[in-house]
Amino acid sequence: STYLDEPQVADIVRAYDAARTAHEGQFRLSGEPYICHPLSVALILAELRMDAKGIMAAILHDVIEDTPVTKDQLRQDFGDEVAELVDGVSKLTQLDCKSSAEAQAQNVRKMVLAMIKDLRVIMVKLADRLHNMRTLEAMSPPRRRRIARETLDIYAPIASRLGMNEVRIELEDLGFAAMYPLRHRVLQQAVRKARGNRKEVMSLIENGVKKRLEQAGVHEFQVIGREKHLFSLYQKMRSKRLSFQQVHDFFAFRIVVGTIDECYRSLGMVHNLYKPVPGRFKDYIAVPKGNGYQSLHTVLIGPHGLPLEIQIRTRAMNQVAESGIAAHWLYKSDSELGDRSQARAYEWLRNLLEIQQTAGDSLEFLDNLKVDLFQQEVYVFTPRGKIIKLPRGATVVDFAYSVHTDIGNACVSARIDRALVPLQTTLENGQTIEIVTAPWARPNPLWLNYVVTAKARAAIRSYLRNFKKQEAIALGRRLLEKELVAQGTSLDDLPRNRVGELLASLELPSVDALLEDLGLGNRLPFLVIKRLLQEESVPGTDDERPRKRSRTPLVIKGTESMVVNLGK
Repeated sequence: STYLDEPQVADIVRAYDAARTAHEGQFRLSGEPYICHPLSVALILAELRMDAKGIMAAILHDVIEDTPVTKDQLRQDFGDEVAELVDGVSKLTQLDCKSSAEAQAQNVRKMVLAMIKDLRVIMVKLADRLHNMRTLEAMSPPRRRRIARETLDIYAPIASRLGMNEVRIELEDLGFAAMYPLRHRVLQQAVRKARGNRKEVMSLIENGVKKRLEQAGVHEFQVIGREKHLFSLYQKMRSKRLSFQQVHDFFAFRIVVGTIDECYRSLGMVHNLYKPVPGRFKDYIAVPKGNGYQSLHTVLIGPHGLPLEIQIRTRAMNQVAESGIAAHWLYKSDSELGDRSQARAYEWLRNLLEIQQTAGDSLEFLDNLKVDLFQQEVYVFTPRGKIIKLPRGATVVDFAYSVHTDIGNACVSARIDRALVPLQTTLENGQTIEIVTAPWARPNPLWLNYVVTAKARAAIRSYLRNFKKQEAIALGRRLLEKELVAQGTSLDDLPRNRVGELLASLELPSVDALLEDLGLGNRLPFLVIKRLLQEESVPGTDDERPRKRSRTPLVIKGTESMVVNLGK
């Protein structure tokens, strides 16, 4: 059965015919006709029930880049929406790690801007990358590793931030297999071998939980035994220096019920069945994750003293947990479900847009993006009770910038639960934070040593860059005025046409640019004055009267204990 109507299917067939004609005679490295790739990308998105325009864009996503077909032709044949989607995906095709670090960073920047315009662009790109990862065997080992590294660094985390966990898990496992084939194979064999030994314990836990749910009157539930995917196991073994046996002895189950009320009732039931581990309960239903994920998490002491992790969520929450923003198209019957996930995605993207606007260059933006992608969250409160989500390890300064950039720039201290604390204090769950600001305050470069959010880092760097520029302009103005006073004139008295001619000859856009150059020491003031006044000087003046140079010490702001004297 199809979820699209006949006219939509007809449009998709037209797009397929156009793509097949455009890619005629082109083949992939595997030897298969090229059209197989865009068709596979479209099928991945069809499984997520992407809308017709998105499916058409997926089928056509390589025609602008790899064939003579133009954006205008696509617009004429398929309309503005499809043409813009294809163009958006085409602009991201260079993001493949073959380019220099700077070029790659610029392309990541493009990807964020494209996502902000239409989230379907990144969904097509993620599906494109997923199919490429499934067919990596045809590529050389070095190229496989480059693409796998990029997938693990950029694409899988983006899928995670958008809540598309099924896509993320497959991208991570395929990337792991390509990056470390031997480690992947050994771990895969160990999991298969251990699977049989776990069946008895898994069955015991599952049956016990089901029985208690029935006794508690919970209806239409599912109890699902979960197995950590290979990349997750590998990461845990590396980060916590654990053996495979230590990691794999962790049993995990998911309970899916109908209502939020049944979630909390089920939680009480499992806490009554098995002893909970103190401090290991998380309520993501009351306080959802940044990507819209909602669930109750608890860790228990299971049979034989084995650790047991249980997640409890409703069916709607389970759909969002697996599909993320795709739930907007996948489960249109629950509009709130998809809209909430999309709203959180756009909130994250707006934050990225602010970061990219304040970043000095593309490499800095890529660095900030990676910081933003790889984060676990801590939840704190403003004095008015608003919940602020920050990455674990965030400080008071990170909190200040998350509220507003101006508050971050002017913060001098803070109160945590009414107690005065320094700015570098690390935040913990449940704290109430009040920022103390001052009109004279400005960001300190030392803050960069302990802030962890991309927004704070970008804002601090942007302010410091701008502040240095303004300081240089002010110093340049003082230096120039000092020389002009010695000549008996001032900057305001100079003819505008002469100043304009000088700027043109120096290829500078403005007087501020000239003053900045002077302040940074890139130009000497007396040489600039000489060029400014050379056509206005009285004949013989230079020979008859030596130019007076002021010997007044020049105090430079910020160097209170130093004085600069200009040499003779």
